[in-house]
Formats: sequence, structure tokens, C-alpha cells
Amino acid sequence: MSTLTAPQSVTDRWLTRCCLWIPLIALLMFFAVPMLSILWHSLLDDRSGALGFSNYLSLMSSPGIWRATLNSLLLGIATTLVTLVLGFVLAYGLECSQMQGKRFISMAISMPVLAPSLVLGLGLIFLLGRNGLISHGTGIRLEIYGFTGLLIANVLYALPQAVMIIRTALRQSDARQYEAATVLGAGEWRQFIDVTLPGARYGILSAAFVVFTVTITDFGNAVVIGGNFQVLATEIYSQVSGQMKFGMGAVVGILLLLPAAASIWIEKAATRRQQLIGTSAMIPHQPQPLPRRDIPLFLVSLSIALGIITVIATVVFASVIRLWPYRLNFTLKHYDIDLAGGYTPLWTSMWISLLAAVVGTAMLFLLSFGIRRLPGRQANFATLLSALPVAVPGLVLGLSYVFTFNTATLPWGMLYGSALLIALCNYYHYHTQGFTTMMTGMRSIPAAMEDATSVLGGGVPRILGDVYLPAMRITLVTVALFLFMRSMVTLSAVIFLVTPSLPLGAVSVMRLDEAGFTSQAAAFSTCIMVVVSLTALALQQLNRYAGKRTARL
Repeated sequence: MSTLTAPQSVTDRWLTRCCLWIPLIALLMFFAVPMLSILWHSLLDDRSGALGFSNYLSLMSSPGIWRATLNSLLLGIATTLVTLVLGFVLAYGLECSQMQGKRFISMAISMPVLAPSLVLGLGLIFLLGRNGLISHGTGIRLEIYGFTGLLIANVLYALPQAVMIIRTALRQSDARQYEAATVLGAGEWRQFIDVTLPGARYGILSAAFVVFTVTITDFGNAVVIGGNFQVLATEIYSQVSGQMKFGMGAVVGILLLLPAAASIWIEKAATRRQQLIGTSAMIPHQPQPLPRRDIPLFLVSLSIALGIITVIATVVFASVIRLWPYRLNFTLKHYDIDLAGGYTPLWTSMWISLLAAVVGTAMLFLLSFGIRRLPGRQANFATLLSALPVAVPGLVLGLSYVFTFNTATLPWGMLYGSALLIALCNYYHYHTQGFTTMMTGMRSIPAAMEDATSVLGGGVPRILGDVYLPAMRITLVTVALFLFMRSMVTLSAVIFLVTPSLPLGAVSVMRLDEAGFTSQAAAFSTCIMVVVSLTALALQQLNRYAGKRTARL
């Protein structure tokens, strides 16, 4: 707590207010208002435009939507159960055992994060589809389209996030609890039941709701490998793009929003409970080698890791094969993409992602600084509003942008169809994660540094330039790289916003696959993964540098 604070000039007070108000107004305009527009348009009749509940009443007589809802719930529950089991095995092996190959397994299970979600569906089709490698080699025609394919693809897509959450929970294990259990004569299995599982229960619960949310809101895998198994994500796309029923699309969007919002709320509550378990006096548990535990864990974890690598590597491999799976000759002809605008969508994605990273990082920095300097109701409201975007599925956010900005009568309508609007949509889609990271970095700066600058006569520009920017440069670069990476691979948030003059990479992969050019879709996916992987490598090197720098301080 600061004890010595110089009085602020009028200019400094206004600059500080601008740091809070500018990003807060932007948050209201590009998140809160679009969310209200979804609710408003759900009340407008598609045929007459009259205000009422006709769309909700039509919902009662729409068996397709109810079938999609039931399919989404069934798929979400099945994916959550399978992912939790596999995720716990992987997390337990990485945190609570001395199994071999932890670094390789950890790297392998994080690979789906670096690719557009539809890449996993594409890889499964290359492997297990009607013309897949296994069907062609064995002569057995497997049916991968539909529930089975979606289940596998979603499990692989959600697994990295589940493992990360459960690993964090297991990392909170206190060695003293295990020592006490050993003294009381409890064996390994008894310690697992009485100490490990209770300690990780909130982490498992958090992972369950995150996986469920990711599954029911995923669009990429559903559109590639879903077949006739309709889910809410494809239903909202069908209502808006196929049938031009914007009001019904808004109703489906609200249906999609409700379970996602409830899941995020419960996940946040579970996370808070989990944080209460760990204490600063906790002694980390160091597992001892135990072959009868470590060897089976290693074999299971290695199998899962190799499965993920195989699916993604198959996409890369298929991109350099002349005719999959009949003529396995090496060729680069699929990289000579002359459809869907060639490589223009990739370059467009890169500079729009760069725009999202620069604008988003600057806005998050100002918002975090403003909240820190001006605590009060406005700061509390900004904090609350910043936590909400994580509960909004990308499809719903993209559709809300169509409702809000596709207008010729209001001044902000000029943004529709522009690269800036797509960049802002991507930024606000991942706003919460970036805000949390930025606030964490902001809290690590001692208030005494700011007070010393103020006492020496430095105003807000000097405090920003001499204190916050140097101290937070690693956090700023980390947030910028995160926004760039997620913006490169996201599909659901931008599917309604792309135009023929402004194509994007992830959408082009979907278009190529829909047109039957799967090998070119694989080549385009590989290019996106290379760009994102190089960015992730830069992020890893940056974190390593930050760790060494912190250790020297």
C-alpha cells in the first residue's frame, strides 16, 4: 500500500481516466452492445419483423433444433467423460509419477492448440474415412462421420486444456499429507484414494465444465466430420447462412450461450475453491520411482501422445502425397493453391492477427493500468465485464457483430466488412484470457516504484514509460503472441464476418474441404500450423528468458 503520494495535476487525472474509459467504452461497444443485439434480434420475427416471442414459439415446433440440442448434450457429456479419464491419466503421469518421456508427452498433447480445430477432423478422415489410409489398406470401410468421429476429434481437441487444468490441481498436493498417510500405514492405492483424488476434485470439476463448453461450442470439427449428426454449432450456421433466418439464429445462439455461461460460472467457482486448498506454506509432493505405477502410466500416456501426433502428422503427410491414399508419391503440387484466393487468405490472416495483437495488447495494458490507478465502481464494472467474453462462444460473438455492425444507417456500420472489425472480434473473443494475464503482470509491480516516480515529479506519461512498460515488457509480448496465435486458428468467431474481398486462412481450409479439395485443405492447414508453431516457439523462448531473468533478480 502506498504511503507517500504526490498530488496529481489536472492533466494527469484526465490521462488516468482516459486509460480506463477508452478501453471500457470499447468493451461496451464491441462486446456488451453486440451481446444485447443478440437478445434483441431473438425477439424480432424473421418474416414480419414484429417484436415478440414468435421465434421462441417456433423453436417449440422445430424438431431439427431440438435434435441438434440433444445431440450437442449427448456429445458434450460423452466427450467430457472420455476426456476426463484420459486427461487425468496424462496429468497424473506428468505430475505424480517418475515415468519416462514427460517432456515429449507434454509437447505432443499440446499440439492441437497450435492448429485450427478442423485439422483434427481432417486428420481422422485421412486415416479412418471411407477413403482413408486404414480403410484402403485393410479393405474395411469404417464409418467415421457423425457421432464417433466428432467424439474422437473433440476429445483430442479438448485434451490439452483438461490436462493443463488437472495438472495445476495435482501440483497443489502437499507432501506432508502423503507423509502423514505413510506414517499411518496407508499404501500407494490408499493414498491415491484418500489424498490425491480429494485434492484434485475441484480441478477435475473445472476441467469437466471447460471440456463440455469447448465441445458444444466447437464448429470446426462439427462441420468437417459431423456428417448428418447435427449439433447446435452447425445449426446456428445453417439458420443464418443457409436459411437466412437471423432471428432463429439468435435464438439458437442464446441456447448455445446458456450452458456455456453456466459452465464457465461453475468452473470459476471451482477454481476459487481449488485456490483455497493451496497455501504459501505448502511443500510440493515429489513422487518416488515406482515401476508398477510408472511403466503402465508411461505406456498409456505414450499411446495417447502418439495418437495425437499421428492424426496431425497425417494431415501434413497427406499434403505432400499426389493422390491420397491411392498414389503415395511425393509432390508439392497441393501447395500450388489456386482456389479460394490462393495464399491471400493466409497473408490476410497474418496481418489481421497482427492487428488484433497490437490493438488488443495496447487496450488491455491501458485497461489494467486504469483499473489499478482508479479503483472504484468503474474499475469493478470493467473487471466484471472483462471476465464475461470467455463465456461467449465464437459463433455467437460473430453473429452478434453481424447484427450490430451490418447497418447503413448508423455511423459504426462503416466498420462492417473491414479488417479492423474482424481483428476486434478476434481480440474480444480472447479478451478474458489476455486481461487475466495482464492483471497478473500488473500486480507484480511494486507500488513503491510508481510512488517514487510521482514524488520525483513524474506524471502519468513518465510512470507508464519509466515504470510499467519496462517492467511489463515480457507480459506485453506474451499477451501479444497469445492473441496472434489464437486469431490465426480461430474459425467460429469469423465465419460470419469474412467477405470475398477479405478471406481468412481457417475459413479457406473449410471452403477447400467443402469443395472436395482435401489435399489442398491439408496443405493450407500445414501452412497455418507452421506460422503458429513458430510463434509458439518464440513464446517458449521468451518465457525461458523471463525465467532466467527472474532468477537473476
